Amino acid sequence: MRILYINHYAGSPRHGMEFRPYYLAREWVKAGHEVHIVAADYSHLRQHNPTLAANYADEDIDGIRYTWCKTPSYEGNGLKRVLNIFRFLGRVMGLSGRYFKQWRPDVVIASSTYPLDTVPAAFIAGKTGARLVYEVHDLWPLTPVEVGGMSPKHPFIRLLQWAEDFGYRKADTVVSMLPCARDYMLAHGMAPEKYVVIPNGVDVAEWQGASEPLPAEHHQQLAQLKADKRFIVGYAGGHGLANALDFLLQAASQLPQESGVHIVLVGDGPDKAALVSQAQALGLQNVSFLPSIAKRAVPAFLAECDALYIGWRKLPIYRFGINPNKLFDYLMAAKPVLHSVEAGNDMVLDAGAGISVAAEDAAAIADGLQRLAALTPNQRGRMGAAGKAYVLAKHDYAVLARRFLQGLR
Repeated sequence: MRILYINHYAGSPRHGMEFRPYYLAREWVKAGHEVHIVAADYSHLRQHNPTLAANYADEDIDGIRYTWCKTPSYEGNGLKRVLNIFRFLGRVMGLSGRYFKQWRPDVVIASSTYPLDTVPAAFIAGKTGARLVYEVHDLWPLTPVEVGGMSPKHPFIRLLQWAEDFGYRKADTVVSMLPCARDYMLAHGMAPEKYVVIPNGVDVAEWQGASEPLPAEHHQQLAQLKADKRFIVGYAGGHGLANALDFLLQAASQLPQESGVHIVLVGDGPDKAALVSQAQALGLQNVSFLPSIAKRAVPAFLAECDALYIGWRKLPIYRFGINPNKLFDYLMAAKPVLHSVEAGNDMVLDAGAGISVAAEDAAAIADGLQRLAALTPNQRGRMGAAGKAYVLAKHDYAVLARRFLQGLR
């Protein structure tokens, strides 16, 4: 089978996030399929963006053919990002002749945060007789309306709404990463038999392989905390507004000294300086901030922790479900998780992998941390083992890639 995967922000181990297209495509290639990924050369998600001398460049990564499309850079969510989106869409249309003549796909996947890529994908699928798949990451334009405060009457929002509805109506299959979005999609024109849920996952082989060692600074800090008999609660990831780390810091200020809990935050992000200032203002001695580490070093960090934290804002958009990559890493580490959440689904609760508490509730977070610290190592070990078993059964990319193709039938 020939699979054309259009994903504006697609990454790779060489470039950084986002990884889902790479992991799925790699599994399909292993199964004997041919996969072409079309992506923009500039993405705010990647650590390393490719450099293009012309409008297009092809690259082979682990048997997957990437075609990079030259687009303008941007910062934030202003006009330059909109220009980047439309330039990418134009580049995809410019490539369409290749897929009519040189390499005719059997499946065309439109897969981006915004739904406008459904249009060129549908055009290519229609001309080649390929099956059209609309892969939904987030519900746009609902997210910029509910979270970003944009008016539903804004011309760009109206355009996004048209494109989303077009995708639901036109696609042969709708693959949703969100487990609770079916009714919303039905209300926007999707036929019920099209709906398939394929969440995010984890590369199990990557976890089973040798991980990168921790940097010396991280190793020394953690070794000292262990020597001091601290109960280490780890967080690895972005330091942004959505991660609700300010409530974790408030919770830290409420922890009694005798709890022995010490929180270690590893990563970077737009709000890290503000969080450091907050910790200083609160006089926190039980919180440490450490620099970000390579993805392959994350397992080594998680292994040194006694428990792990993930938190969310209290946002209505989460009623459709959440699907965080970070949580899969946490569960694969076989560590108990404190989950501060209010959403349509809760994988920690479903897996029996830790304790779930209310979102944006510092007192509840502090209580949850103390409850985890009070458990015996065997009790925490059982939670961690349950979380790992849950991921292996439901979120291994080898499993998800098979389910994805089965869903097309």
